[in-house]
Amino acid sequence: MISMTPEVTTIALLGGVLVGVLLGYPLAISVGAAGLIVGYLLFGPAIIGDMFYNRMFNQLTNYTLLAVPFFVFMGIMLERTGVAEQLYSVLYLWFGGLRGGLAVTTIIIGTIMAACVGVIAASTMMLALVGIPAMLKRGYSKPLATGSVCAGGTLGILIPPSIMLVVYGPMANLSVGRLFFGAFVPGFMLAGLYMLYIVIWCLVRPAEGPAVPVEERSVPLSVKTGMLVKSLVPPMLIILAVLGSIFFGVAAPTEAGGVGALAATLLAVVYRRFSFRALRETALSTIKLSGMILLIASLAFAFVGVFIRAGGGAVVTEFLLGAPGGRWGVFFVVMLLSFLLGMFIDWIGIVFIMVPIITPIGAALGFDPLWFAMMIIINLQMSFLSPPFAYAIFFVKAASPPEFGVETTDVIRGVVPFLLLIVLGLGLCIAFPQIILWLPSLM
Repeated sequence: MISMTPEVTTIALLGGVLVGVLLGYPLAISVGAAGLIVGYLLFGPAIIGDMFYNRMFNQLTNYTLLAVPFFVFMGIMLERTGVAEQLYSVLYLWFGGLRGGLAVTTIIIGTIMAACVGVIAASTMMLALVGIPAMLKRGYSKPLATGSVCAGGTLGILIPPSIMLVVYGPMANLSVGRLFFGAFVPGFMLAGLYMLYIVIWCLVRPAEGPAVPVEERSVPLSVKTGMLVKSLVPPMLIILAVLGSIFFGVAAPTEAGGVGALAATLLAVVYRRFSFRALRETALSTIKLSGMILLIASLAFAFVGVFIRAGGGAVVTEFLLGAPGGRWGVFFVVMLLSFLLGMFIDWIGIVFIMVPIITPIGAALGFDPLWFAMMIIINLQMSFLSPPFAYAIFFVKAASPPEFGVETTDVIRGVVPFLLLIVLGLGLCIAFPQIILWLPSLM
């Protein structure tokens, strides 16, 4: 065993994680290795049983986290039903005549699917495969088309039932149900800001998002209305099954996840998209994604145990509380750190490593725990859009048909305005905290 000051230990632990990630190792391996090596050097072999085994076991048997595979299964199965394609074909008729209407349609579908899916990969790929060809064929600019797909697709990490909310709750000792309802209004607010920007931008720059020709959308109103109702019923049933059961106290988030998984499977049967092959592929994808999340969760929880036992938590607390500007100065430093970490580290790692450390700081400064948590979650929305580590940008680039020549630079240019809109949304939540707190107060 060796002796290190808490400051040196903090640098060794956090630096080890960062070096591992930059060298290309998976986040789980980087976090686990840094915690194990530094913990072994500081506390000897006993750390393996005392800290790693016990904390990993406790995390993997956390009942709330059982909701993760349920919601992942629900999202992947729902992707197979073709609900997004049907919605797009209907909303295309309603909003196609508006300048930027197809981009607005993309945001609307992203919002609806966010309340059904909760998995970024599924919602972003669905929107990209349906929306990008439709927009680019009709003369939309590449940045606007790809940016709207990225922004709409990533709403699923904020609007319930979001996987991020499920894993954030246990880390901050907050009710997942309250997080769900705290995220609704901010999620819809961001969707509204996105659509407002698109409409204004296309009024100023009409060539960026031209209206769809009349002959392509000349369908009687009664027919359009019937198609709209028919296409909205399935996602509304999913939303009611999951979120309605939580809001009215019928089920906890874990049980609601099981209800949602069953509802998505029944919907696939109704749409004649269900088969045992589809079930097998969905189950395998669920195992892979859930396994990755839970592996990171367990190793990060063990890492945090070593970090706090070595005095790292006190070092971080002292550093943050020393920021100028009082409690708001500390708050803005926390938000800046969250944003910067999101540029390089997966949100899962940020939640499992950072949240247990900063949550007590937020409470000590007098911030409402639910409001503080939602501000971090909204901030992490930017991690999917901010290079170099930006899932949404890579998904959209990969899903864009080669014949359109979409480059990564086009996607990056497209997401910049939406990043600024998230910052605006954060400002509104600071000025009007009830945007977050109103709906949970009704539970």
